[in-house]
Amino acid sequence: MTVEVLTFGCRLNAYESEVIRGHAATLADTIVVNTCAVTAEAERQARQAIRRAHRARPEARIVVTGCAAQIAPDRWSALPGVTRVLGNAEKLRAASWTPDAGSAVSDIMAARETAAHLLTDFGGRARAFVQVQQGCDHRCTFCVIPFGRGPSRCVPVGAIVEQVRALVERGFHEVVLTGVDIASYGGDLPGRPSLGQMIRRLLALVPELRRLRLSSLDPAAIDADLWRLLAEEPRLMPHLHLSLQAGADLILKRMKRRHSRDEAIAAIRRARALRPGIAIGADLIAGFPTETEALFADTLALVEDEGLPFLHVFPYSEREGTPAARMPTVPPTLRRERAARLRAAGAANARRFYAAQVGRTTEVLAEGDGRGHSEHFVPVRIAAAPGALLRARITGADDDGVLAEAA
Repeated sequence: MTVEVLTFGCRLNAYESEVIRGHAATLADTIVVNTCAVTAEAERQARQAIRRAHRARPEARIVVTGCAAQIAPDRWSALPGVTRVLGNAEKLRAASWTPDAGSAVSDIMAARETAAHLLTDFGGRARAFVQVQQGCDHRCTFCVIPFGRGPSRCVPVGAIVEQVRALVERGFHEVVLTGVDIASYGGDLPGRPSLGQMIRRLLALVPELRRLRLSSLDPAAIDADLWRLLAEEPRLMPHLHLSLQAGADLILKRMKRRHSRDEAIAAIRRARALRPGIAIGADLIAGFPTETEALFADTLALVEDEGLPFLHVFPYSEREGTPAARMPTVPPTLRRERAARLRAAGAANARRFYAAQVGRTTEVLAEGDGRGHSEHFVPVRIAAAPGALLRARITGADDDGVLAEAA
């Protein structure tokens, strides 16, 4: 049996798993587990997957990599069946995937550049991912990811253009720009181009690209060029996902976030003024240390008042070595209950957003199994060949998305 790659966590990990798949293609009977360290639950799921894989294929070699492995390699090397542990830098190097290569985890905090990888295959997905940035220079009190990813490093514009052009030539209609903190793009590059400036050049140099989408953005770092593009560039999709984390000023301050509640709301309203009908999502943490019911109510009210339809909600998870792990805690049952309330509010907003799409004509990227996504990232059920980009009329809506037929 050939290499099998199990991926946990973010879109950047999904992208890197495809790089790994290419590098490790010649290995026999190998399972690669690309871990995530955002929450304890993500780590638990990865450990469970390793144990399950070892029971099912006891002769297979198991290689563990990703953020959790970078931060605590010894914990992962001790698991049954694990033969090697690779750090986040090592996993992207072809030399790490030769049959005789051993474990290697270097000091990620010393990393000073990130390599571009020319990928044109994403495991049958209709949407392609392009890494434009890696690492993070901020130190939010709840987050351990900078210690797994290192400082912020960016891919030069030319390399990004080269990859997107290759993807378009391969038949991809939509590309998602991804990274750990893409709003900080350009800080380490000559001339310090902003994210908006990079996107403007990318779209100008690859006019054949039909759709461009962005991964999560820090609302405090959206630059002027990106705001203008949101208003003027139809190929930049009307879908913005913001890293809000909370809607109460005291909690945002204790998280060491760079925006206030009012600034978050201002960003949401500015986006809607520039691009009427835009879909806005948010990352949120429920039950952060010291969060009272009144402070939680501020976050819930922001979701409800601003009508955010696409939420990624996580109950707070202690991460060893972070400042938040030393703060007075909220009981885990209350964290989960508050997360459920936020998700319910988001689901109600999504139902209203889906219903508002009925009767409209939109462009749908078909992704297989009769499903796809609209420009606003609304899930669409439609009969179309995977990979097709087609005009469609939305005929109905339910809790799971919308129904559509070719226009």
